[in-house]
This record gives sequence, C-alpha cells and structure tokens, in this order.
Amino acid sequence: MSRSLVIKVTAGADAPERCNQAFTVATAAVTAGVEVSLWLTGESAWFAVPGRAETFELAHAAPLRDLLAAVLAAGRVTVCTQCAARRDLTQDDLIDGVRIAGAPTFVEETLQDGAQALVY
Repeated sequence: MSRSLVIKVTAGADAPERCNQAFTVATAAVTAGVEVSLWLTGESAWFAVPGRAETFELAHAAPLRDLLAAVLAAGRVTVCTQCAARRDLTQDDLIDGVRIAGAPTFVEETLQDGAQALVY
C-alpha cells in the first residue's frame, strides 16, 4: 500500500505560523518519500501566484518559496476552485505545475486507500 498525505492549508500571511507549518509538514513528507497533495485554500491561495511566496517571512522558518518548490518538485499543489475565483485567479495566473480543482477532487484524494489528511 502506498502512503499518501493530503494537506489543506487554510491560512496565509494572516496566520503565518499555521501557514508555514503546513508547508513544512508537506516538505518533510515529500522528503520522506510520501506522496503529497498540498491544497491551498483561503488566503494561502495567493502563494500559488508567482512571486508571492518570496514575500512571506517568518522568523526561524525555512523560506516559503523553498518549501513550495520542494513540494512542486515531488508532489502536487492545488488551489481550490472557489478560492481562486474569489481572488480572480485563473490557471494562467499560477506558478507552472499548480492546478485549480474543487471539492470533489479533494474528497477523491482523501478517500484513496492509505491516504491521510491534515488541515491547517
């Protein structure tokens, strides 16, 4: 059975520690060989836009741009359909490799055999 982890991050710069924790856990899981799907919802959706992760700062934390790059290199990053729409974001606005998908896809991923889900 393969191991997979679906992480939904609901916070962005409005709750920096919670946001960074989600990205850190996603990166740690990718590094451990776990299949990771990172969902950016709410204010975290902005980090799918080029240059936005570079503006995030949190003392004693790895740069968000590096964490995001690690997940993109070995996992999957998704922006919630409604969250993208609320921010007038389209696929053309996002970093290469990030997709837009909705709740049915999130549910499908979390119900896969061996999948675990975390929400931050």
